[in-house]
Amino acid sequence: MNLTLSLDFQYTTTIEKLWSALTDSSKLAKWVANIQTGQPMENNFKPVVGHHFQFRTQPTEYWNGIIEGEVLIVEEPHRLSYTWASGEKHTITWTLQDLGDGKVNLHLEQTGISNAQALNGAKYGWSKWCGDLEKVFA
Repeated sequence: MNLTLSLDFQYTTTIEKLWSALTDSSKLAKWVANIQTGQPMENNFKPVVGHHFQFRTQPTEYWNGIIEGEVLIVEEPHRLSYTWASGEKHTITWTLQDLGDGKVNLHLEQTGISNAQALNGAKYGWSKWCGDLEKVFA
């Protein structure tokens, strides 16, 4: 089975600030956090096609705390795609659309999910993280 997660979020910001929140390593560390502990996930992300990166957090008995990735697409400021591997390997694609009047739509698509439990976990995680994303727009 190969499932896809598709979510949309709207923000009151500029497309440039939202793009920066998705691509700046220090900003990513502020909103992509360990769901259980709230600790920021340190990372070495760079918006460069072919760049291999890691997100790192405190390991648990079930997980080593590392997410591996590779940047696939960078179309600033409208589209960003990368692999996301922590056990399963998924593809994350962000699409940004300026809606006018200071509003931006952020569309997330995550492909390669193997089962409904993993889909629900991804939906929970991204919804939590994207709810925290606004704190880096300043």
